Amino acid sequence: MLFLIHFEVTVPADTSEELKEQLRLGEHARVFEFIKTGKLRRIWRPVGTADTCCLWEADSLEELHAAVRSLPLYPYMKLSITPLVEHPAAAAWEKAHGPMPAF
Repeated sequence: MLFLIHFEVTVPADTSEELKEQLRLGEHARVFEFIKTGKLRRIWRPVGTADTCCLWEADSLEELHAAVRSLPLYPYMKLSITPLVEHPAAAAWEKAHGPMPAF
C-alpha cells in the first residue's frame, strides 16, 4: 500500500538547542533506516516551508502507524495521510510501454 504523507513539525520555542539537535539527528537516523528498507520511497520539502511530504510504502495501516510513531519528532507532528491507488493512465502506460519511468 502506498501513502502520501504531509508532515508539519512544530517544536516548542522554549525547547533547548541541545534537544532540538538530538531530535534532528535521531529523526535523520530513523528516516535513513526507512529509506534503506524501501519503506520511505521518496521525500520532498514543499517550496517555502519547513514541512515534509513523502511517499511511503507499508503492508498495513498498523505498520504505517507504528513506523510514523517511531519517529523522534512524532510528538511534535501534525500529519495528513492519504492512501493512494494506481491511476488508470499509469495502468494504460504500463500496458502499452512497460514500467513507468523512474523519477
